[in-house]
Amino acid sequence: MSKYRGSIDSRIDYALILPVFFLLLIGLMSVYIAVSQDYPDYVFQMVGQQLMWIVVGVGIAFLVMFFSTKFLWKVTPWLYLLGLALMVLPIFFYSPSLLASTGAKNWVSINGVTLFQPSEFMKISYIIMMSRIVVSFQKKHQERSIREDFYLIGQLLLVTLPVLVLLYFQSDLGTSLVFVAIFCGIVLMSGVSWKIILPVFLTSLILVVAFLLVFVSPGGTTFLHNLGMDTYKINRISAWLDPFKNAQSTTYQQAQSLIAIGSGGLTGIGFNQTNLLIPVRESDMIFTVIAEDFGFVGASILIGLYLLLIYRMLRITLQSNNRFYTYISTGFIMMLLFHVFENIGAATGILPLTGIPLPFISQGGSSIVSNLIGVGLILSMSYQHKLQDEKRRNKSRTYKKITIKRIER
Repeated sequence: MSKYRGSIDSRIDYALILPVFFLLLIGLMSVYIAVSQDYPDYVFQMVGQQLMWIVVGVGIAFLVMFFSTKFLWKVTPWLYLLGLALMVLPIFFYSPSLLASTGAKNWVSINGVTLFQPSEFMKISYIIMMSRIVVSFQKKHQERSIREDFYLIGQLLLVTLPVLVLLYFQSDLGTSLVFVAIFCGIVLMSGVSWKIILPVFLTSLILVVAFLLVFVSPGGTTFLHNLGMDTYKINRISAWLDPFKNAQSTTYQQAQSLIAIGSGGLTGIGFNQTNLLIPVRESDMIFTVIAEDFGFVGASILIGLYLLLIYRMLRITLQSNNRFYTYISTGFIMMLLFHVFENIGAATGILPLTGIPLPFISQGGSSIVSNLIGVGLILSMSYQHKLQDEKRRNKSRTYKKITIKRIER
């Protein structure tokens, strides 16, 4: 009786790859439309770069898929430290023109050449490090009290604060919110008592409401500016609260976005057609391209693909029954959900603009590669689970074979 050996192909979860493939395809098409309308002389260059980053991301994701749980566990602290080291670079090596237009030093630029955004890769390192801390803590503390819960939160804050401090020096509020969302998701999954979570949630809600009340009060924006709030942040919140108040100046991007989405109607105005100019349409406002050209139907298909991707990731997580991978999956899902919700919410006027890219869709190499590495980790979860199943079946078959021989004797 020969041993059961599954092929590499049989261990790959194609049901997860399928929605990612279609999202990348929609992304390439959307970037092509945006660039051909706004930068017609650079169509092949920018779309070619996007395609190149996709190929690089797919290659890295394929390698990550083979990472064993033991190997990933060992390299996690080094990945976290590497991520922190890379995040220091934009503080010193940045583009003054990008800083003037976005208000943030989140890209590494040398001699006028923009290279990459370290915070995108830090998201993955951060998720893995947080997962490792939670699993290590749970192994040591089988029974927990509120005191132990505070101790766990303290450990998680120790790896979160350095990231937030570096993002503060980069003036990147949008990305900071992504890390906060990941932190919240992992803390909730870790089983921290509601006696801690509820007061923190209520306090945060009160602070947000108080901030908005101050912001809309007479002289509120001046007061906040005097406290140190950046002008571009004030303008973004103002554009969210009343996008058509200064539609020809500070709220131009938000107003144009809403008009473009509304003009798409049910089925859109057609492929590569546009009536409006929208700043950074190829990245932060890429959803407007889909909604304008393909309407409500196209936007619904896009959201459906995200839901299918998240559903498949949840299925893989439940099947794997591995705590380390469960927290990694939780962090990655929280990251994707926040990106999708914030990007589409900002384009449709539900939320303020924060410069968050739409996963797998927006133009930008760092985001594409980072998201594909995350997919690689989920594929690794499925791959390792199926590999372990094969080993168990081989052991079972070997045991049965030995038992039969003993009976025959």
